[in-house]
Amino acid sequence: MARYARVGALAIAVLLGTSAGSVGQPAPPGFQVTGVVQDQTGGVLVGAEVALFTAAGTQQRVARADALGVFRFEDVPAGTYELRAQYEGFKPASVRLRVGPKPPARQKLVLVLANVTQEITVGDQPAGVGTAADQNRDAITVDQRLLKDLPVFDRDVVGAASRFLDPGAAATAGRTLVVDGMEARKLGVAPSAVQQIKINQDPYAAEFARPGGGRIEVTTKAGAEEYHGEVNFTFRDARLDAKNAFAVTRPPEQRRIYDGVLGGPIAGRTSFLLSINREELNQQSIVFAIDPSGTVRANVPTPRRNLELSGTITHPYGKKNTASVRVTYQNETSRNDGVGGTALPEVGSNARDHEEQIIYSHQTVVTRKLVHQFRLLLGQDHQWTVSLVDAPRMVVLDAFTGGGAQSDAIETERHFTLNDTLAWSSGRHLVKGGLSIPDWSRRGLDDRSNFGGTFSFSTLQDYAAGRPFSFVQQRGDGRLAFMHEIAGAFVQDQIAVRRNLSLSLGLRYDWQNFFGDNNNFVPRASFAYAPGSTTGTVIRGGIGVFNDRAGEGPISDVLNSREGRLFRYVLLDPGYPDPLTAGRSIADEPASVVQLAPALDLPRTVQYSLGIERAIAKGTTVAVNYTGARGYDLFRSLDINAPPPPLYAARPDSTHGVVRQIETAGRLRSHSVQLTLRGKVTRFFNGSVQYVLGRTMNDTNGIGSLPANNHDLSGEWARANFDQRHRFDLVGAITPGRWFTLGVALSLRSGRPYSLTTGHDDYNTGTANARPPGVARNTLVGPGSAQLDLRWSHEVPLGGSKKDEGAKIAFGVDAFNVLNRVNYSGYVGNLSSPFFGRAIAAQPPRRLQLSVRFEL
Repeated sequence: MARYARVGALAIAVLLGTSAGSVGQPAPPGFQVTGVVQDQTGGVLVGAEVALFTAAGTQQRVARADALGVFRFEDVPAGTYELRAQYEGFKPASVRLRVGPKPPARQKLVLVLANVTQEITVGDQPAGVGTAADQNRDAITVDQRLLKDLPVFDRDVVGAASRFLDPGAAATAGRTLVVDGMEARKLGVAPSAVQQIKINQDPYAAEFARPGGGRIEVTTKAGAEEYHGEVNFTFRDARLDAKNAFAVTRPPEQRRIYDGVLGGPIAGRTSFLLSINREELNQQSIVFAIDPSGTVRANVPTPRRNLELSGTITHPYGKKNTASVRVTYQNETSRNDGVGGTALPEVGSNARDHEEQIIYSHQTVVTRKLVHQFRLLLGQDHQWTVSLVDAPRMVVLDAFTGGGAQSDAIETERHFTLNDTLAWSSGRHLVKGGLSIPDWSRRGLDDRSNFGGTFSFSTLQDYAAGRPFSFVQQRGDGRLAFMHEIAGAFVQDQIAVRRNLSLSLGLRYDWQNFFGDNNNFVPRASFAYAPGSTTGTVIRGGIGVFNDRAGEGPISDVLNSREGRLFRYVLLDPGYPDPLTAGRSIADEPASVVQLAPALDLPRTVQYSLGIERAIAKGTTVAVNYTGARGYDLFRSLDINAPPPPLYAARPDSTHGVVRQIETAGRLRSHSVQLTLRGKVTRFFNGSVQYVLGRTMNDTNGIGSLPANNHDLSGEWARANFDQRHRFDLVGAITPGRWFTLGVALSLRSGRPYSLTTGHDDYNTGTANARPPGVARNTLVGPGSAQLDLRWSHEVPLGGSKKDEGAKIAFGVDAFNVLNRVNYSGYVGNLSSPFFGRAIAAQPPRRLQLSVRFEL
């Protein structure tokens, strides 16, 4: 904890100790006033009318929001003004601002549907707390300006924001990414085309399958009435970095990333937006293993190339319709995948991913009370994986993995995604409902993985003696085609009960093929109450039920078994190097099976929360929230043909090997308290600070996890793999003057648990995950981690005298893990491993990243 204290002290010193004043300059004769007009969902309102009024109420000028939702007024004299925005079908909105002695910050006007008193602002500051369902102040919002100021490794803006996700709120497939209101697997545009990122916005919205802590909502840019563009170049070289703790020499890495965006008018009100992202990553993986010759330490090149292109055309039809079409293309190649840690260079594989998509979006203001949104995505994806070495795989548990990768496969996918929603207002109600199809795809799989087989050994001594405990091999044609279908529908009513009280009531239905469970209606509800009109305090709470989904991987396993296309054989105590006795073939052995449990329900998690939010200063809010969760019928696997006690000698059904049954019988319990500080924390610092104290218990590691003893599950209830008692995150920008901006990202984490195992197949199942008698899962705990990242950046105008006007160039230097702390990972709990109780990997050391950005 002493190290944590030093890191925290340094961060606080950087945050609070920066006191350099701004360098004074004579005030220019006029300033630019700019902003964006959005609806409640974050969507821009193209063509919205914005008027500029003096403090006396005299209208000065009128502007219209462009295809990006942006409006601007040039050469506005110093003084006090009011901006008033209006758009057909929505209630007008206004905001006061002061111009001079420097340009005002970018304004945001949010319009709600007509006749709906949806939200209030407690106090007189626009950044205060409010009672709208999506105004919870424990949410994290990163806008375009902050994205430019923060240290972001390799321009991965989504990954940088992921630090604020709640690990317990993620689904079986991991985090949920929502791009422009529609679920997506990838961002689809260059990082410079991202306008805003939100996490935990409206946690109980019935529109989404996952709670707010488990999803990332991204809003991308659109075209505009004026030409604008941005080009970024990011560069890294290992000669500027520290050496990894497990590397013998500093790996000769270099990364070059080019991304940019260009938008503007085509003809009339039609606009376009083009984006490109090119990554040339000459990175290396570090091998740290022990084989019969001794310790193996090596740097292995793992280069990756990635090209992403996208083009968007937006056209408004009058004042009521706006349509856009986006086309995306991606081609990614990588080499030596799977190498690193105890995996030797020979087990690497090469991969390629090729994807194209077309997305059509349409917004219609049907009447003053009714707005329609439609989005459709069509795409296809091809992935190839080829092993570097064609040889049986050799696994000596937690010592080394050699031989071949045994990962050859070709995957194809043709899919569509659809979102169709209606928002209707009447009096105090805003009713929103619609249909969502996150995935409707035809998937093809040519799986030739593990056709050469895998030998597993408990110890190096067993390997030297040629005594594997299992041999696993797949046989068959491996060709499979199937439909993967996921659909949902929702309805939600946001009710402004009183000026200081709002309710949100919703109902959602989820469906997935291959599951017989069709009774999947789940309710959602939340409230927000301000005990006074000017107290600056809001009490907020909610409860909701969330369904989970199974990915395509488990479904393909079940179909391969059901249709007899791919057979998996598990041999115990096989011969070596020939696993079979003379005269027998692998097809003579009993095949393993993957099946669904007879009564299979979609897993459900009930989440509930209660908290208080308060505006403590101009533009600054603090929130304290308690969140609990209960997981029921969670995914897990069970070998129902495992040898029974007390001898664990033979399988009950000798005609089959492993009978892996996918069940929904797991449980989860979670409690956490979150403290969130947002806004202009000090005179010079603007950002978010969040501390989470939590505890999560469960009895399953996921849909593919098997218990140590299939006949005794009492030891499975324990700390979840992702459980961390303490999590602290700080992101923001320090602006001490006009000469530079200092972006800060600090992450402090307590250790995660891991299991103590014997390293032997004590139950004769072919899986060596047995624990010593009486030892539960995840009883060991690894160390915590601490990482401080900084970014220095400075913008230089290229013509024009105003900061927000004209072309500019910006230079930046990012330093990741500035203190060069060794954050160990991959701790080994295998008693039979030479690495027992030790780490076999570490998070990256200090690294420097240089960048230059040109804006037009």
